[in-house]
Amino acid sequence: MINRAAHQRLLRLAAGFPIVAITGPRQSGKTTLTRMAFPDKEYLSLEDPDIRSLAEQDPRGFLSRLPDGAILDEVQRAPQLFSYLQTHVDAHAKPGMFVLTGSQQFGLLSGISQSLAGRVGLVQLLPFSVSELKAAKRLPSSLDALLFRGLYPALYDRDISPGDWFAGYMTTYIERDVRQLVNVRDLSAFQRFVKMCAARVGQLLNLSSLAGDCGITHNTAASWISVLEASYIIYLLRPHHRNFNKRLVKAPKLYFVDAGMAGWLLGIREEDQLAFHAQRGALFENLVVTEFLKARFNNGLPSNLFFWRDSKGLEVDLVLEEGTELSPVEIKSGQTVAPDFFAGLQKWSALAGRTDRPATLVYGGEREMSRDNVTILPWKKLP
Repeated sequence: MINRAAHQRLLRLAAGFPIVAITGPRQSGKTTLTRMAFPDKEYLSLEDPDIRSLAEQDPRGFLSRLPDGAILDEVQRAPQLFSYLQTHVDAHAKPGMFVLTGSQQFGLLSGISQSLAGRVGLVQLLPFSVSELKAAKRLPSSLDALLFRGLYPALYDRDISPGDWFAGYMTTYIERDVRQLVNVRDLSAFQRFVKMCAARVGQLLNLSSLAGDCGITHNTAASWISVLEASYIIYLLRPHHRNFNKRLVKAPKLYFVDAGMAGWLLGIREEDQLAFHAQRGALFENLVVTEFLKARFNNGLPSNLFFWRDSKGLEVDLVLEEGTELSPVEIKSGQTVAPDFFAGLQKWSALAGRTDRPATLVYGGEREMSRDNVTILPWKKLP
């Protein structure tokens, strides 16, 4: 069993809130984490038609059978239950009564904001982080092996190839989640759309280009992007607003929640293909961005990640916002630190007028170093 960084956060929230909610992509380990953190709680999955029917037809009776609370898995499948949960926990006023999990932001988070505001502590659980695998001594030995396998838990506790697992995951995801969230008449067009998204990892999101390449309307492309984001398949990194007297781009950059899945969608079927693949740098950038995101979520913090790019193409891959302070991060997949790796950071520091502020360079090598106020971080030491 690989320990999750969010475990203690989950227990802490359960001591202060009557309800704790865990959301994240399917197969990210939500059920395993909740059952390990709360071994004495009854577990009920609302994917089970019988349990879902009872919760829908007699919600008061359903909750009255759970005097000590329970783990309710995929609770967004019975959205009317949220209102009854509100009155139930208000009447009992006990911390940690219910643990809710869900793999759709639309269903779970909208139910919380509408009915359970102020009563819920929220954890967003993404697939394993590099630091979690390293602590468990399960981190792949090479960067290419990690990019190929990705970080979904199933690929570390089962004897299954990444290609077989990702194929099954995408088929199940499209058949279950997509049909629940949006009316997709042509599933093959949606599959093509997801693959075209993978081809644009690390690029500015251009909905018109995506729509044209897939033969769909701009509005359909926008709807499908929302579905992919809500079900934790993709992550949109927003641009930072600080202009430094420059014209800035306004479109977000497109990443996948798991770099391994993006690689599989790109047609990478063997680890050796990564060494000279044209998208290797983009996949490494995807890995680094999502590792910083996991570090925030695992500590119960919202995303503070942005990128910065002006209209002339000057760019910083990541900008971490802490209050009024901004920390730039450059991402390079090469294993050897080259002088041109620092060009973007130097230009950013000059524009910001903060040449004394620390910056970070994450690269594909093995050694941690420091140079001219820049911390040079190898991939194995991602946060």
